[in-house]
Amino acid sequence: MSAFRHLRNLWIPLFATMVLGCFSEAGAQVRYKLTDLGTQGNDNLGCAMSVNNEGWTEIMAGEFAPLQNDFVPAQPLHARALIDVDGFKIDLRTLGGPDSWMMWGEINDFGQVVGFSDTDVPDPNGEDICHFGKGLTCRPFFWEAGRRMSALPTLGGNNGQASAINNRGQIVGFAEDGTVDSSCQTNNRNNRTQLPVLWENGKAQAKALPTGSDPGGNALWINDQGQVVGFTGPCGATNHAVVWENDNVNLLLDYGTGAEAFGNNNRGQIVGFVGAPDSGIPNPALWQNDMLINLGLLQGDVGGIASGINDKGQVVGSNFDSNFNWSHAFIWQNNVMTDLNKLFPADSNLFATMANKINERGQISGMAIVRSGPDEGNIHAFLATPVDERIDKSIADVAPTRPKSNLPASVNKQLLQSFKPGRFEQ
Repeated sequence: MSAFRHLRNLWIPLFATMVLGCFSEAGAQVRYKLTDLGTQGNDNLGCAMSVNNEGWTEIMAGEFAPLQNDFVPAQPLHARALIDVDGFKIDLRTLGGPDSWMMWGEINDFGQVVGFSDTDVPDPNGEDICHFGKGLTCRPFFWEAGRRMSALPTLGGNNGQASAINNRGQIVGFAEDGTVDSSCQTNNRNNRTQLPVLWENGKAQAKALPTGSDPGGNALWINDQGQVVGFTGPCGATNHAVVWENDNVNLLLDYGTGAEAFGNNNRGQIVGFVGAPDSGIPNPALWQNDMLINLGLLQGDVGGIASGINDKGQVVGSNFDSNFNWSHAFIWQNNVMTDLNKLFPADSNLFATMANKINERGQISGMAIVRSGPDEGNIHAFLATPVDERIDKSIADVAPTRPKSNLPASVNKQLLQSFKPGRFEQ
């Protein structure tokens, strides 16, 4: 990590404060510098699911059937979890099977990553929890530089997924306990009980989180205070958006038509979706101060989700159209939802359809359709960095976030070596 001289330690925070003031005074003047993170090999989809405060992203790269790579429920033919560090991609590999992926996924400020991967062992119960269509067991994984991807324990069942890791190293997701979920229909392939879990203290054991009156659930995000959000429901499905604090589960407000919480910040604000009162179609939602705020939709869209929020209260998410294709990435701030594409350069060759997470610098991760060229119609991962037009500077350039690493010095050295050209797998 960089070391700054004493004087620079004084003027950088002062200048950063001035720039932050400019951003807060005139949101309309903020535009975005767009970085095309592409995809991997011959894949036709790349999606930056998470971004840490260094601007490093976790990317899911995959190959989909023609015209399926922007379809909300589409299943990948081939999938791989990657990270992108300043333009260098690292393939995280798998736990023995052909594919790895993530449910939102996260890369924290120390470069630690979580997600899920299939193994080379067929699922004895015929389940397909990774949804790769190959019938292999699916395990939550933890990855950090200098080590192979490692499987996290379940609650006694065969499968699970990891969704998020905070800067304290706490991980959340879900795991099976091995029992048959009686709320599943008899023809449901994935019929084992899935419980929300927390992994911590060496990650050697999964701790089940309470689900209230529902039989199961999934923990999707955790802030640095240890507050966890997600959902509970029957047979792996969504019923209630919930928040876990101090081993207690609390329901978030909804309209009785289903809800799900995807992210939370360190101020306790929570984002996700709530089923519309009339149709049950997901609408982006914000929960704060014991209130539910329906963020609405962009014109022409029929549904959407809010998936990321930073400590400034800026919310990002994605809308979908009547054909259930992702249609517009958005940012919601100052009580206004804006199509993110309107804040990109006019000559951009990317049209953003998903915005997934936003870091404390205001950088946004997501995916976009390529407008023209040899990759026209394919989906690329992107990183959008805010720029104040009055000074033509990115906030990421003048307000760097450099956390102190909690990793051993040897691992930090391996991390830096891994980011050099020529060390990346195809």
